[in-house]
Amino acid sequence: MAGHSQFKNIMHRKGRQDAVRSKMFSKLAREITVAAKQGLPDPAMNPRLRLAVQNAKAESMPKDNIQRAINKATGGDAENYEEVRYEGYGPGGVAVIVEALTDNRNRSASNVRAAFTKAGGAMGETGSVSFMWDRVGEIHYLPKAGSADKVMDAAIEAGADDVSSDEDGHTIICAFENIGDVSKALEAALGEAETVKVIWRPQNNVPVDEDRAQSLMKLVATLEDDDDVQNVYANFEVDDETLAKLSAA
Repeated sequence: MAGHSQFKNIMHRKGRQDAVRSKMFSKLAREITVAAKQGLPDPAMNPRLRLAVQNAKAESMPKDNIQRAINKATGGDAENYEEVRYEGYGPGGVAVIVEALTDNRNRSASNVRAAFTKAGGAMGETGSVSFMWDRVGEIHYLPKAGSADKVMDAAIEAGADDVSSDEDGHTIICAFENIGDVSKALEAALGEAETVKVIWRPQNNVPVDEDRAQSLMKLVATLEDDDDVQNVYANFEVDDETLAKLSAA
């Protein structure tokens, strides 16, 4: 079982929910502001902003917060955020990609490097691990969207590349450049998706034991706790027995 998304769920369950939610809203607001500033402040005319707003709504972010984030982009007090990607290796040779939106590259690089070093890993140059990943679109539907067969048929018709269904819902993968067309076709067939994101998908995963898994959890948690960090990806996997132990710990 690919471990990163499962570990994320474990960490969120064990974290203080209010603190986790506040941090998440802050990151969603930053993405909305950047999207609105780079294009038009109208989600209907700005695909990136539309996705950012949709994902914020999926996390139950209040409408007032979303509108404030959009308004901030058109005001004179909006910070100039840069999109930065950091890459490196964590414990056990696991490749890690960190995406950030920052108004201070030196601060962000220093914090990310410190997190890697403390975990026994090392931050590398841009491109040092991303060649082992594919940049793809990920569209997620809740179980109520329909049966696995219904979603599979809709995904094939929409031009998606892969579909997986479980008790948490349906995850559809498509080419990065096709995410707009595929998500639009799926919306016509299944309704609005829960989330539509551009992600890094590892070409291969690295199996890790319980000790390494715990170290990786700490590294991912430290990185995600940084205000500048938007997303963290790691190409590891754990077996079901190890995952159960981590959940119970």
